[in-house]
Amino acid sequence: MHQALHLAEPATDRPRPQSVRDLFLSFTWLALQGFGGVLAVVQREMVEKKRWLTAEEFLEDWAVAQVLPGPNVVNLALMIGDRHFGLRGAVAAVAGMLTVPLGVILVLAVLYAHYAGNPQVAGALRGMGAVAGGLIAATGIKLIPALRKHPLGFGVCLGIVALVFAAIALMRVPLGWILIVVGGAACVWTWWRLQP
Repeated sequence: MHQALHLAEPATDRPRPQSVRDLFLSFTWLALQGFGGVLAVVQREMVEKKRWLTAEEFLEDWAVAQVLPGPNVVNLALMIGDRHFGLRGAVAAVAGMLTVPLGVILVLAVLYAHYAGNPQVAGALRGMGAVAGGLIAATGIKLIPALRKHPLGFGVCLGIVALVFAAIALMRVPLGWILIVVGGAACVWTWWRLQP
C-alpha cells in the first residue's frame, strides 16, 4: 500500500517559534544542554517540550541532517530556522547553536589544558562518555514508535535498524559505507513504495 511522504512543514495550529529571537534563545539553551551528545536533548526539546516538530517530522529532519555535511544538530537548526523565518531564521538558529557554546568550550579548553594530567578529571570524562551513550540509546528507543507510520512498514524499519546496529557495532563497518549502501537502498525502496 502506497503512502504519501509527509514532509515537515510548520502547522498553523500548533506551537512554533514566535520570533527570530525565540529561535536564537531556544537553540542556545539546547546547545548548552547538549554536552557529550545532543540527540536526546534535541528530541526532547523540539518534540516533547516545544512541540515544534512531531516525532515523525523529527525523524525525517534528523535523517536529512545526518547525511548532510557538518554537525547534525547544526544542520537541523538550519532547517528549522529556515522553515519558520527563512534566511534570518536559519542564521539565528545556527548562531544560537554556536555563539554561547563556543565561549563555554574555549573556557573549558583552557581549564582542560591546565588540569588534563589529573586522574580525577580523566575518570570524570570517561564516565561522561557512558552517560552520552546511554542518552543516545534512550532517544533511539523512544523514536522507534514513530517508525510505525513509515511507508516501508514497521517490521522492515526494525530490520534496517538491526542491520545498521550490527554493521556498525559488531562488524565495525565505517559509517560512510552504511550511509551509502544501507541508507541509499532504504531511500530508493521508500521512494519506490511512494510511487502512485
